[in-house]
Amino acid sequence: MNDDLDPDLDLADQVLELLLAAPDGLAEYQLIQQLKQRHSGHIPNLPLTDKLVLFRTHFLLFNALYRLRERLWQEGRHLLQIAPLCIRLQPYQAGSAALSERDGLRDYYLDMSNLRDTDERDVERLLASFWTRMQGGEEKQAALALFELDGPGAVLDLASIKRRYRQLVSQHHPDRGGSTERLQSINKAMEILERYYN
Repeated sequence: MNDDLDPDLDLADQVLELLLAAPDGLAEYQLIQQLKQRHSGHIPNLPLTDKLVLFRTHFLLFNALYRLRERLWQEGRHLLQIAPLCIRLQPYQAGSAALSERDGLRDYYLDMSNLRDTDERDVERLLASFWTRMQGGEEKQAALALFELDGPGAVLDLASIKRRYRQLVSQHHPDRGGSTERLQSINKAMEILERYYN
């Protein structure tokens, strides 16, 4: 996969090209890495160790994903599943007209002022809020989500959690280009899960 993406394509179309080649879907991190490897000019080509760079890269990708999801649905081509752990094209299924709940995440990512107006202090507050929720009653679910083990049918025993932990540590270790903050999050999540599954 060394061929560059067409620089004239919008980020949403570049993402579509990558997802069409990955029928099982891609995690957000994998998608970002593929965009960088194929020289997408739409996302920062900077290390994700800087929190503000990480936020901006994430925001730009999710903005493109929500735009793409709407376009594919309107064209009747695909349904686009959007989650940090699995972004995947699914077959289009026509539905009946009905009321739907407001999608707060969609609204957030489609509002470009959220990208412009978010600074490093805001990113710090977002991270602190995440960890506050993890310390509360949602800590187990947040830790499972971080480990990508919160989907239906996930095997949840200590052996499978430890196996996933080793994979994530190997993938996100700073010696391999990962971030110290992400590694600390993974370690904290493992501490939480050991309390529940030991």
